[in-house]
Parts: sequence; structure tokens; C-alpha cells
Amino acid sequence: MPCSREGIRKCGIAFLITNILLIGIGTGFIIAGTLSVIEVPSLESDNTKPLLDPVLSDPFQAGGMAFGLSTLIITIGLVILGVAGLGIFLISGKWFQIKRMSAIYAVVVGVVIICQIIFMIFWCSLLVNDKVEEELKDKLTVALKENFIEDTTSNIDSISNAWNYMFMKLDCCGVDPVLSMTNDFDQTPWCTTSGSCQTSHSNIPRTCCTGVDESTYSSAPASCHRNVTSGTYNTKGCYEALKEKLLSQSLSFICLAIATFVIEIAAVIIAIVICLCFGETKGYRGKCCGILFGDIAMQIQGDLSLQRQQDVTAEKRGVRHGITNGDGLTKTSE
Repeated sequence: MPCSREGIRKCGIAFLITNILLIGIGTGFIIAGTLSVIEVPSLESDNTKPLLDPVLSDPFQAGGMAFGLSTLIITIGLVILGVAGLGIFLISGKWFQIKRMSAIYAVVVGVVIICQIIFMIFWCSLLVNDKVEEELKDKLTVALKENFIEDTTSNIDSISNAWNYMFMKLDCCGVDPVLSMTNDFDQTPWCTTSGSCQTSHSNIPRTCCTGVDESTYSSAPASCHRNVTSGTYNTKGCYEALKEKLLSQSLSFICLAIATFVIEIAAVIIAIVICLCFGETKGYRGKCCGILFGDIAMQIQGDLSLQRQQDVTAEKRGVRHGITNGDGLTKTSE
């Protein structure tokens, strides 16, 4: 029986455990959200800012949306911590209105669950939204075709320099994956107007070669930038590399969200059971009670029953030792 002494004791323990788990999950949300928030600014160094700033700072583009959702995730984590704190405060405190407090807790957690469902729908829509992905990819493609003029980091064009820095920073090349000598660079000024590509000395930038940095890219091997030999250059496109960075915590968010739903639903059910059990116990609303580890059960099933037993015993004793006076009234003997 859920409202038996042992049943309510188990509910109290289960309620405490679920709220402790919620503290862990809320902390996980905050950590994952913070890592995601940090990830976006980390992509923008002084060298890559001219290229990435228009993409990542716009709240309606992929970068801005990822940043906004990450901030929302931190907020959800804080709310979960607050809910868990309320639950532990309820379970460990002494209250005159346990029924009302349990009902408030169930309602608050229910609202949080609804908000999390809305968030998950919004997050999943971002993951599968082709329009958002196309806008990010189109911006990168235009920036490459119009501004990439040289495979160096000291050119007069800051966006061209930013591309070279990003190739080395994210270990990527071009916008789409580079699979052969025919690639995204064929339509850039570097290949059509002037540059080592236009003179057939290079087919991909030297900054796309594996293992190079700002001080070594100029000596990249010809097997990489001229012959495009497999294994000597970064094949991953920068669009895919950026997307991975922006959504690096997606799996963590989804796993945490699923675990949160399960635990919060369990907490709501337990809170409702506690609420109903107190509703069934009449005459107890005015008594103070503790819930931690079955104090409810001990007081409802123990203290209340003992009080009722004492009342019945006293009544029987008064009848057994009473005398009737002339007016028909019972008078207790001394």
C-alpha cells in the first residue's frame, strides 16, 4: 500500500534520490552549456574574426542560434537545480502543509518538463533545419569565392588571411570537402585572376596541408598543395568543421534531456503520491511533520494512531468509572 508506513517511507527515500539525481543532471546541463558557449568565441580569434564575425554574431544565423541555445541550456540547468533544491528542502524540512507543498512541487516540475519539451523541439529543428545550414554554407561559399586571393596570412585582404588561419585552426580546407584538384578554389581570385593557383603552381592552399602552422605553412610540400596527394592535406570542408564545433555538445544535451524527463516524471509521481496520502489522512492537517526517510509514515501511522488510541482509551475509562447524578449526567469519580 503506497500510504502505509513502509510505503510512505519508501516514497520519501525515492523522492530524495530523484532530487539528488536532478542536482547532478542540472550541473551537467550547466557544464555542457558553458562548454558550448565558450566554443563559439573560441572560434573567433583576432585572425579569423573578419571571416567568422558576420556568421557567428548574427542571432538569426547558425552561430548566433547555437550561442543562444547554449545560454538557454545553462538557464535550464539552473532551473533544474532550483527544483531539486526545493524537493530536498521539502523532504528534509518540517511543514504544516505537506499536501500543499507536494502539489506545488509537482506543478513546478510539470511546468519545467513542458519548457524542456519546447526546448528540445527547437533544438532538434535547428539540427534538421536545412535552411539554417544552407544560409551558413552560402555565406562561407560567397566569402571564399569573392575574397580568397592568396594562400598566405600577410595579404592586404583580411578575409583572405582569415581563411588561411581557419584552415590551420580547424584542420579543414575550402567549404566543401576537397577530394581532388578540382575543388572550391577553382572559382576564387586566387585561381582565376592571380596567385600560385592561377599559375598552376598550386591546386590547394599551402595552409590546407596537414601539420602546418603559421610559421611552417610556407614550406609545405608540393605533394600536398600541387599534387593534392591523399593523406598530405585536410580533406574535411570548413563548413562541416564549423558545424561540428557549433554543435559539439548536442549529444550531451540530448542524453541529459532524456535522463531529466525520466527522473522528473518519477519525482512528479512520487510527489503526487505523497500529496494524496496526506489527503486521505483526515485530521492531520494541523500537525507539523517531517518527511525525511519515513518521518511522514512514523507520524501519520504512528503518532496519529497513538493519539487516536489514547482518545478512545480515555473515553472508555470515563464511561467505566463514571457515575450518574440525579440530573442524568455522568460524573467522573475521584
